[in-house]
Amino acid sequence: MAREFQRGHKARISDLTAGTDLYVGVQIAGPGLSFDISCFGLDADERLSDDRYFVFFNQPKSPEESIQLLGAQAGDTESFRVTLDRIPSQIQKLSFTATIDGAGQMSQIASGYIRIVAGGEEVARYSFNGSEFSTERAVMLGDFYLKDVWRFAAVGQGFDGGLDALLKNFGGEVAEEETPAPAPQQPQAGAAPGFAPPAFGVPGTPEPAPPAPPAPAPQPAAQGFAPPPGSIPPPAPAPAPQVHAAPTIVAPLHTPPGGSQVPPPAPAPAPYGQPGQQPQYGQVPGQTAPPPPGYGQPQAPQAPAPPPGYGQPTPPPGYGQQPPPFGQAPYGAPQGVPQGAPQGAPQGPGVSGALQQFKETPTGQRWTQQNKKLVRVDLGIGGQPVLARQGSMVLYQGKVDFSYKGAGFAGRIVGNATGQEMQLMRCTGQGQVFLAENSTMLHPLELQGDAICVSAENVLAFDESLTYEVRRIEGHGIPGGALFTMQFQGTGTIVVKTHGTPVVLPVTPTTFADCNAVVAWSAAAQVVVSSQVRMRRNAYPGDTGESVNLQFRGAPGNFIVVQPYEV
Repeated sequence: MAREFQRGHKARISDLTAGTDLYVGVQIAGPGLSFDISCFGLDADERLSDDRYFVFFNQPKSPEESIQLLGAQAGDTESFRVTLDRIPSQIQKLSFTATIDGAGQMSQIASGYIRIVAGGEEVARYSFNGSEFSTERAVMLGDFYLKDVWRFAAVGQGFDGGLDALLKNFGGEVAEEETPAPAPQQPQAGAAPGFAPPAFGVPGTPEPAPPAPPAPAPQPAAQGFAPPPGSIPPPAPAPAPQVHAAPTIVAPLHTPPGGSQVPPPAPAPAPYGQPGQQPQYGQVPGQTAPPPPGYGQPQAPQAPAPPPGYGQPTPPPGYGQQPPPFGQAPYGAPQGVPQGAPQGAPQGPGVSGALQQFKETPTGQRWTQQNKKLVRVDLGIGGQPVLARQGSMVLYQGKVDFSYKGAGFAGRIVGNATGQEMQLMRCTGQGQVFLAENSTMLHPLELQGDAICVSAENVLAFDESLTYEVRRIEGHGIPGGALFTMQFQGTGTIVVKTHGTPVVLPVTPTTFADCNAVVAWSAAAQVVVSSQVRMRRNAYPGDTGESVNLQFRGAPGNFIVVQPYEV
């Protein structure tokens, strides 16, 4: 019997079937809609780094034929053959997508599904309809992704921009239509360029020209007409400098001796690609000779400038120049690199380049870690609410509703008695929520039906589909009331927070940990209280501070997580 998936659900392929040669069928029905169904082979960064692994109607298979497009059959709109053990190591994910060819929206879908068939038997199916979408024109239906083993995830995430937005999400390039070359214009009188084609012809194969009659005596060409045939057109005159583009020079307020003098005009701009003449030190830009006496500076005899350091300090770089525009590097610094950035960093100029390294991390997953201290959850994937610690939201996008999550009277009594009370809020709606708290490090942990024990103090958020309860630790009393912990179990994600980078250690018969530094441990491990108190040791003043520890026991495969911090 096929296992039914909901949006956001995941499972190991090995839990569905022992085979690796799989059939993937996609069926979408919508009145008046036409769909293009494709498969993207992505690398570890979820990017289409090799275009040969974009399998669609125009490229029906990958190079080694591990992914093949089979066409419509068995009631499916489109079907694929996927051989998992033949997929190359650089391909870490297969994303099956559907885009609308023409007008329409995904909300018009009547019904659809993506299914997996192995050995002639359907083992998994994710069904959907238009109520899960709105204005989207492209949608990611399901993923095969490699996380120690191959797994399947029902995604159901849409894109309003259609195929172009889908390609950009995977790092692909959208092919733009070539713009036809403009028709050659008629040469204007007196300004015909030497490389322009004839007015009423297209350059083709040159033909021998007929013998020309003897040319009359050359006459001066009339002003405003093209030169006679066979002659080389004169070079275009240098463009006259624009008055409003020239730098403004402030004139003195007094009349210079000997009457008013007009400064010489600025030289013509240098040809394109050649460096222009740089003004000398202390010279006004736009002048080719020193200004006349009294014009903006006192009269002084012309003398060669003394060498740097001879009787006067060397002017600093940029002295006498205008300050750079806001957002650009100062004079002397490498252009395009903001101040404080490491040399060689691939950044563009200005504020956008400086902030490029902090851009949001895009992904099609429900939970995405933006950095070590910030995590994002997409409520639209999976449709399940998220329970988070009150006040942990730092940003959200979309239509998200936050409501109080009460523990009930019995829950408050148990939480107060055990020290495992969690002040939670419920996040629902369609959008993305960014969570963080006190700059602690965050670690999303995905549970696939297994269980983990985490102290309530170290829980930031988790899927509401997870079940949780207070679990008692065996042994005698522990100072501070740390007799209990929280056990989470089910299918979903829990975000654990730590102070500093944690370390994960395997459980051995001689594993002891400070109860105030332990963050989490596998639920199958046995935990007992171990006391280092001895009557003989206590007969002397002083204390080591390590009187009570937790001892962990369990079969191989159990673990504990410890942080470099004591609560």
